[in-house]
Amino acid sequence: MNNRLKARMQAREPGLLNAWLVLGSPAVAEVMSRQPWDSMTVDMQHGLSDFEATVHMLRAMNGSDVTPMVRVPWMEPGLIQKVLDAGAFGVICPMVNTREQCEQFVSVCRYAPQGTRSFGPTRAPVVAGADYWKKANDEVLTFAMIETRQAVENIDAIVSVPGLDGVYIGPSDLSLTLGLDPVADLDHPTLLAAIETIRVAVERAGKFSVMHCSPIDYAMRMANKGFSLRTVSNDGRLLAMAAQELFRTVKSRPASGAAGY
Repeated sequence: MNNRLKARMQAREPGLLNAWLVLGSPAVAEVMSRQPWDSMTVDMQHGLSDFEATVHMLRAMNGSDVTPMVRVPWMEPGLIQKVLDAGAFGVICPMVNTREQCEQFVSVCRYAPQGTRSFGPTRAPVVAGADYWKKANDEVLTFAMIETRQAVENIDAIVSVPGLDGVYIGPSDLSLTLGLDPVADLDHPTLLAAIETIRVAVERAGKFSVMHCSPIDYAMRMANKGFSLRTVSNDGRLLAMAAQELFRTVKSRPASGAAGY
C-alpha cells in the first residue's frame, strides 16, 4: 500500500487539490478521477451517497492517479471501518470537538496495538495489495474536521493525538458557531483569525491542514496560506458552472439566420 497523497503532503508539495463528490454518481467519479486532481473525496455526510454508492464510486476511481477518500456522516465506528475495508485511503470525520472524540476517531482507523479497528478488509487488499493490513496504520490518512468554536478552543489538544494525520477545516459550520453567515462571511476577520489559529496549531504539531474552499475564488485566496491540501468546489457546482458557461456562450452569439446545419 502506498498513499501517494500522504507522501506528497509529507514532501510539502505545493498546490495539491482535492475534488469533492456530492452527486453520488460512479460515472461522475470516473470522469472526475481522470482529471489531474491529487485526491477525491466522496461526501457521505451531505452528499447523495449511501454505502453501496460509495463503494461503486471508489471502484470508478480505479486506474487513476487520485487518492480516494471518504467523509463519513459522523463518528460512527462501524461505518468508518467499512469505508476503510472498501478501499478508502483516507477518512474525514465531522464535528471533532475534543481530544477524547479525536482519540476515538483515530482508534477505529488503526489496527491493534495502535487502535481498535476490527480486522476484515474486503476490497482494500484488492486495490492496495495483499499486505494492506501491515501498512494500513501508517498509510491510511485520518482527518478530524475542525468546524466549531469549541474545536478551535481545543485545537492544541486535538492535534496532539497520536495517529492523527491532520485536520480538515470546515469554514461554513465554523462561521455559524462564531455567529457569522456561512455563505457571506467567509472573509470575515473573525473567521479568518480562527482559521489561522487552526493552521498555526497544526503546523506546530507537524501535521497536515486541509482547507475546504467552496467558491473557486476562495480557493485562490487560500492558495498561499500554507495549507497542505485545498478542496475546490464540488462535482454538482462544477457541472452547473459548465452549463451556465455553455448558455452564456451560445446565447451571446447572434443567430446567423441560416436554416439547417
